[in-house]
Amino acid sequence: MKLFVSEGNPHCIKVLAVLELTGKVVPFLSRPVLPVLLLPSGQHLFSSNAICQYFFEIGGKAPADASTQWLEWEATELQPILGHALQMLVLQGKSAEAAKALEDPMNFLEQNLSKRTSSFLTSDTVAVEDIVLWAALFPLYLEPSLPELTSVFTWFERVGALPACQSAAQRVLQGRGQAALKGFLQKQPVITLRRDTPPCNQTGEAEHLMTEEELQSAARTWSLGLTDFQTQPDLPQEGKRNVLVTSALPYVNNVPHLGNIIGCVLSADVFARYGRLRGWNLLFICGTDEYGTATENKAREEGLTPQEICNKYHAIHSSIYKWFQIDFDFFGRTTTPRQTEIAQDIFWRLHDRGFLIEDTVEQLRCENCQCFLADRFVEGMCPHCQYPEARGDQCDKCGRLINAVELKAPQCKVCGLTPVVRSSKHLFLDLPKLEPDLEQWLDRSLSTGDWTTNARHITRSWLRDGLKPRCITRDLQWGTPVPHPDFSSKVFYVWFDAPIGYLSITANYTDQWEKWWKNPQQVELYNFMAKDNVPFHSVVFPCSLLGAQDNYTLVNNLVATEYLNYEDTKFSKSRGVGVFGDMAQDTGIPSDVWRFYLLYLRPEGQDSAFSWADMALKNNSELLNNLGNFINRAGMFVSKFFGGCVPEMELQAEDKRLLAQVGWELRQYIQLLDKVRIREALKCILNISRHGNQYIQVNEPWKNIKGGAPERQRAGTVTGVSVNVACLLSAMLEPYMPTVSQTIREQLRAPESCAHAMLRGEGIFVRSLPSGHRIGTVSPLFQKLETDQIEALRKRFGGQQVRFIYFFFNDNFVFFFFFILSFSNTYFNLMVRTLKAQKAEKPVVIAEVSKLLELKKQLALAEGRDPEPATQKGKRK
Repeated sequence: MKLFVSEGNPHCIKVLAVLELTGKVVPFLSRPVLPVLLLPSGQHLFSSNAICQYFFEIGGKAPADASTQWLEWEATELQPILGHALQMLVLQGKSAEAAKALEDPMNFLEQNLSKRTSSFLTSDTVAVEDIVLWAALFPLYLEPSLPELTSVFTWFERVGALPACQSAAQRVLQGRGQAALKGFLQKQPVITLRRDTPPCNQTGEAEHLMTEEELQSAARTWSLGLTDFQTQPDLPQEGKRNVLVTSALPYVNNVPHLGNIIGCVLSADVFARYGRLRGWNLLFICGTDEYGTATENKAREEGLTPQEICNKYHAIHSSIYKWFQIDFDFFGRTTTPRQTEIAQDIFWRLHDRGFLIEDTVEQLRCENCQCFLADRFVEGMCPHCQYPEARGDQCDKCGRLINAVELKAPQCKVCGLTPVVRSSKHLFLDLPKLEPDLEQWLDRSLSTGDWTTNARHITRSWLRDGLKPRCITRDLQWGTPVPHPDFSSKVFYVWFDAPIGYLSITANYTDQWEKWWKNPQQVELYNFMAKDNVPFHSVVFPCSLLGAQDNYTLVNNLVATEYLNYEDTKFSKSRGVGVFGDMAQDTGIPSDVWRFYLLYLRPEGQDSAFSWADMALKNNSELLNNLGNFINRAGMFVSKFFGGCVPEMELQAEDKRLLAQVGWELRQYIQLLDKVRIREALKCILNISRHGNQYIQVNEPWKNIKGGAPERQRAGTVTGVSVNVACLLSAMLEPYMPTVSQTIREQLRAPESCAHAMLRGEGIFVRSLPSGHRIGTVSPLFQKLETDQIEALRKRFGGQQVRFIYFFFNDNFVFFFFFILSFSNTYFNLMVRTLKAQKAEKPVVIAEVSKLLELKKQLALAEGRDPEPATQKGKRK
């Protein structure tokens, strides 16, 4: 391993401290900007927190849930505020303003530390979260910059006394104090905090204390009741909040897994549903991305035409998203005449304005197939690790990107012959020429919009070393044709063409699409995607639209997730590992539960992992015992004690306190979802039901109903308040669990307008079910996930590790060990390659290929895999 750090970079302090503390020996090399860890696999870790976690984990100290929460809080809550404070303090000398900016996170840290009995944040021994938070705050404690908080200071001194921390700080700052940070901070973009930034999240469950004013205000609001809610028109309107939501177009050649679903379409769906409840004029657009090499390859594998492949998998995607209740306004596709029309129009506008340049590229050409080979149609030996089956764009073994012409012993995957290197003329988007316009737009969008931290960092990393021209054409047949006569045999590269699909899909939805896409003054654009798609949406696509100079709507809010893994590995269709979209409905678990769990662990600040055991735990504790228990009890009390009618309510101090707590959580929920903090907003819902359960438990309506008139009145008030809280929860649940939300409203016979009414403005908790309102039949909302059920599912989707096959002959076992199949497979692989290289006669080659394919099917079955050809993995090039 190699670790790259730099002097004066505060992020390097935590990395070096953890390095020394865990005793991991890594050669030290200097780099000017980032802490980077080069892993033995050849891959890199760029996140300082991820590097710290890695060192602790290989030292046998896996982080607990509380540790992960603290690391995410540091990365998503503390760091943006801390960066802003350091710039004011070190570069501008504004110590008072810096201290003011840090009040909320420091008070939050103080509250949590003051409640702990352990020596450190989560235990009596120092853990990764202690080092990370100590290192983050260390530059501020070099000089009197923070308020005196007793618990924070005690903890800070305890961690700072570790020799590893002292050594790391000395190594990075060289004894120069805050002055050592100037060079690093001057290179960073100016951080501007928005005034409406929501409070720190609730790691550690620090509870908001209600004031008397809040109690009285909650009681007054409660008495208002519902008012009518008017829906908004479909097209942008003057004076309205017009929101355009897009989800990264899923590629059509495969079946999406859970990570794909949470990374784009599900996250976007929650925000779109929420926006509609808020009364925004919102349009949610998505569709399948259908052009490119991978589609051609998949069509060849399945013996279909590219269009037939697109039709097949578009239907599969549509069916999966429908089951997951993804509520698109329109789900389209890119293989349409409107796509060709709009993409070619943007191309000509770029051409006429001088933003396209010609250049010659060396490519592999198969003389037998009479065509240039796209990267995915070439296979050979990796020049880095010597893996014999590396693709023309990437090696699956070492993970490195490859230029196809660098492959050793390359072969055409279509005919198996050796291609030759030939030159081909292509068109490039002149990104350096567009860079000034891009920088100007980015400064404006980043300062006013809600970009996730990873989207900001990835975008800046692309700009840090200067942009380079990017090729926008390919020597393929399946794609949008390049209209230029000198390039008529080529199509547009998928990453130039695909984002234009947002425009063409909207154009297939409405002829007035330009009111959304050429209206930046009135329309806010939200892009949802996984982090690997960021540079194409924050650099390449915006440059195309900026260069077209046609008043296009550009992204205001780029929302990117990290990766969702499966248990302790990656999703793999070929190995049968992980749940894919078409499998979830066969588990018997409702789609709302899938939605809930995926959103509960949504990878917002760092990678997260799907776990069957954790899914069962969250279902049984949070849904069944917390949320479902409260809503069911509230409804059952109305049915059992009051004949199905909501009783009279006379509020006392205890009731007002609950109303105030619920109202505060509702406002938090709105502030968080306004900022697209989807996972944290979900916790507000669960906090409300926890408050409700505690309220019922303390006030015991089942006992009071048996007493005299005052006690029965008290039981009525508690029951009436509780069932109204349940109604509010149905509204807040709608973006997350739409079927459950509707079921609750049906059981309570709640007005349809209650969800819109309570989520309008800044959020008001009103009495939506007045005294005398008759509810319907109440029944449980959730089912327990049993241990044996979950264990069976875990085994079913965990892949098979079969190492031998049993054949039964007259009660005797004959063992054909796995290695025999593996050896045979390798042998025939080499045989086929040799015959092709020697240009053997076609019938001979075909015969050996048939044997090889049959062996591969047997090997797949032995491993418990699908014997059909595997879906192509990796990124498109």
